[in-house]
Amino acid sequence: MSSILFELGCEELPPKSLKPLRDALEKSVIGQLNEADIGFESIKTFAAPRRLSVLIQGVSDKQPDRSEQKRGPAIKAAFDDEGNPTRAAMGFAKGLGIEPDELITINTDKGDYVGYEQTIKGQATTELLPDIFQNALDSLPIAKRMRAGASREEFVRPVQWVVLMQDDKVIEATIQGHNTGNQTRGHRFHSPEYHTITHANDYETLLNELKVVADFDKRQMLINDQVKALADEVNADAIVPQDLLDEVTALVDFPIALRASFEPRFLDVPQEALISTMQADQKYFCLTDKDGKLQPYFIFITNIESKDPQQIIAGNEKVVRPRLADAEFFFLQDQKQPLFALTESLKTRVFQDQLGTIWEKSERIAKLAAFIATLMQQQGQDISIDDTVRAAILAKADLASSLVGEYPELQGIAGTYYARLNGEPEAVAASLEEQYLPKFSGDILPQTPIGICLALADRLDTLVGIFAIDEAPTGSKDPFSLRRSAIGILRILIEKLLPINLVALVEQAIKNYNENGSKITKMGDTFTQVMNFLNSRYRAMYTEQGVSVDTIQAVQAINPHMPLDFDQRIRAVQAFSSLPQAQKLAESNKRVVNILAKSAGDIATQVDEHLLSEPAEQGLYEAVQHAQKDVAPLLETANYTQVLQTLARLDEPLTQFFEDVMVNSEDAALKNNRLALLKQVRALFLTVADISELQL
Repeated sequence: MSSILFELGCEELPPKSLKPLRDALEKSVIGQLNEADIGFESIKTFAAPRRLSVLIQGVSDKQPDRSEQKRGPAIKAAFDDEGNPTRAAMGFAKGLGIEPDELITINTDKGDYVGYEQTIKGQATTELLPDIFQNALDSLPIAKRMRAGASREEFVRPVQWVVLMQDDKVIEATIQGHNTGNQTRGHRFHSPEYHTITHANDYETLLNELKVVADFDKRQMLINDQVKALADEVNADAIVPQDLLDEVTALVDFPIALRASFEPRFLDVPQEALISTMQADQKYFCLTDKDGKLQPYFIFITNIESKDPQQIIAGNEKVVRPRLADAEFFFLQDQKQPLFALTESLKTRVFQDQLGTIWEKSERIAKLAAFIATLMQQQGQDISIDDTVRAAILAKADLASSLVGEYPELQGIAGTYYARLNGEPEAVAASLEEQYLPKFSGDILPQTPIGICLALADRLDTLVGIFAIDEAPTGSKDPFSLRRSAIGILRILIEKLLPINLVALVEQAIKNYNENGSKITKMGDTFTQVMNFLNSRYRAMYTEQGVSVDTIQAVQAINPHMPLDFDQRIRAVQAFSSLPQAQKLAESNKRVVNILAKSAGDIATQVDEHLLSEPAEQGLYEAVQHAQKDVAPLLETANYTQVLQTLARLDEPLTQFFEDVMVNSEDAALKNNRLALLKQVRALFLTVADISELQL
């Protein structure tokens, strides 16, 4: 057993790719070691700006020997009647380098054959490792590889050195065009020379001495701890997005966190703009107070241990000041006119070639948002129709602002700031930011009634328009993010407990296009396409929540048009599936479906009690009558969970019916009456879902 060290030294690797490269390297090496049957106790992968490394401990020195059976011709063809080997047997033996008398008999289902059992010696691990590491490098997820100088070797960055060792010895090989050795480099500025690694197990300790924290996760933990300590000193919380933290971790070998400040006057600018420029352009960690308000500090990570940190702090403060000043300038420039005035330029800005301008979209959103607000009013929601229309007209105004022009991610956010400065009602101002929620899977939803109306109207208008011009998403193309928009619509209607029918919303959106003077001629087909698309999103949304596919299919089979109602049925079927009677009832429902499907002609809806001759069908009829009576009030309150629990009582009567009663009786009257009874059973379950779809 030994330790193996591999290190690839490069010019600085792409910071956003470093962590994925590390993970892919480890996965590939582990897979190849397992495939080659090379045992090992542990593996650790390192990733720093100038290196990718792998330390494997407890590695077996060679592959285990293995037996391999070679099969030759059939016994009948291998020996003649006197038992002597034929030319076929001798040729087979010669090919293996053995004598015919060393052949054995192999028994198979297809007959007996001659064969040979040979032992294949395992190769030494050191012989296999160079190819394993080269293959791992070749398979890394690198979008664009480069060649350095006259070298024909390709990698994401020019390779400078390669280490490959077994314990304290070099495994001689050529990887990425470089001869392997036992020398590494430390920190580019603190320890730039080559240093000899005396033993593979000393690798991490040596690099620590050379001012390189090679372990990516350990380096990230150091950054986290330092940032938190500096934030605590000013009683603040640091904003540390994971993507930014990963990128900063990939930029430094030896992280040193420092705190700097900027002029408090910049805090008058929307803090989202300041945070955006400091994170995206400077890779800084911003600080907020306990209420989330930005503070005039930021933390940055330097890659050197400076004797005079104040110079570095002053340099970063000097660099960030012009960026914050730019944001301040754009913010002040926009305030020279009211937000509503910006809507004028929307009349010449195209939303989509065939769907008109952004202003025309705003008008359609206003009509649809007002329609939704009216529905919410009818349900007892406190919402102003006039404020909703006002918010919809202002919704896209900030797209014409200088601030959003410089920071596109502030769309909606900038509008909210400007609306408040203009004295717009708070309900209107807050909704301008909320119209874009949710922005991604699992994101928060709009909180205000007007924000909900805008979020729904905006997405529905886009859905209908894009489908109407035959630009529906494909497997690889969804430029308008319609899949995400559709799930956003469903989430809002469900999680905000809004009993609103999708049919009404889609029809109104189509009507708005027609009234808008749209030249689109396929609005008739659009309704069906949009409804099908929205319904297809249920599966993606619920499977992400861990709901089984058959549960989703059971509800989709009855095609509810109200997302809130759909969700209530999903929860009911989930609860039903855990009942002890669920499996039998699902199977019985499948049987009912098959019987009804095979019956010719119309089936009566009423059962004639006088034709119920068998005790089992009488018992089922009585159970159905009770169930119909019990579930009626439950259906009025959409208590689907209790409906299915009530219907679970049909388990025994239905099972007994199938055991004792011949449905397809020769007596046509009896047969039709029994079919009518099964039709009533089927109808009871379909009030909630198609239980026959369940695979329990």
